[in-house]
Amino acid sequence: MKLLFFDDFKLGVAKGDQVVDASSVVADLPRLHPQDLIQGLIERWDQYKGKLEAYVSQNSGVPLASVKVRPPLPKPSTIVCMAVNYLENHTMPQPAPINAFLKSPHCVIGDGDTMVLPDIPATVFEGEAELAVVIGRRASNVSRDQAMNYVFGYTNFIDGSARGVQPANQSFYQMKSRDTFCPIGPFIVTADEVPDPHRLQVRLWNNGDLMQDFNTDDMGNDIPRCIEWVSSIHPLEPGDILATGTNHRGLHPFQDGQKIEMEVEGLGRLHISVRDDLKREWPRETRLDRLERARAAGEQVGYVGSTSVQIKGKYTPVEAKA
Repeated sequence: MKLLFFDDFKLGVAKGDQVVDASSVVADLPRLHPQDLIQGLIERWDQYKGKLEAYVSQNSGVPLASVKVRPPLPKPSTIVCMAVNYLENHTMPQPAPINAFLKSPHCVIGDGDTMVLPDIPATVFEGEAELAVVIGRRASNVSRDQAMNYVFGYTNFIDGSARGVQPANQSFYQMKSRDTFCPIGPFIVTADEVPDPHRLQVRLWNNGDLMQDFNTDDMGNDIPRCIEWVSSIHPLEPGDILATGTNHRGLHPFQDGQKIEMEVEGLGRLHISVRDDLKREWPRETRLDRLERARAAGEQVGYVGSTSVQIKGKYTPVEAKA
């Protein structure tokens, strides 16, 4: 099932290119905030799944294109992002040591919304296409062999990043938790519709050009290992997000006026715009472009490549202006 919020956070179920308003089915779920509603539904899924299926089969919807799609998880209690969790097209000899960081729930935006680049001296802004896991029940000290029983579903996830903010040894919070830096959606797709989350193609387009294109089989630490490790540190609650990381080779500068589309196979397509009131500019190139150029010049470089250098606008490095 594909669950979503639309318009004034009505609960909907996607049915082809239609959305069925299922608000009446969940009217008895207590809520102060839309997140309370979706969390309550996830917690009581066994009670509501059949009711929703029956209602959707008996009722028609309206075109998805005619409604305002909202984030399917408007304010999860926790967003955990796995760090350096891909093998870069299997070029890394082994996974990096397992690691993660927290992203603020205040960053969340949805389909059709805008990522706004802040007026800060970042060297570049990037967005990482990722498969995100939606947790289905409280997970604390979960074993690897039981971990997939705690997965409710999946959604598209873009991890916005302001690279190069200083001081470098204190950068992750201010790099990752900027307002609007967590686009998700358009749906939560329940786990029963995703037979193997470790064999899904992940793609991101920028102004129609395919920039990221990789498969989740390149994941260094798989989903059961990630849940096992994270839940050994702190519990995960229903409706929390665990983003599984990205292949860095297609990362490239996000800049003003761009239209971004992102899709994990089977999860629908997420659309956002990028706005930068400073109109800063970077070359339209990927990290792989820079990596291949450096290697052709005989330079010793790592697996993930370097970021692009700003060429125009406020905070442009002096050497780039020369």
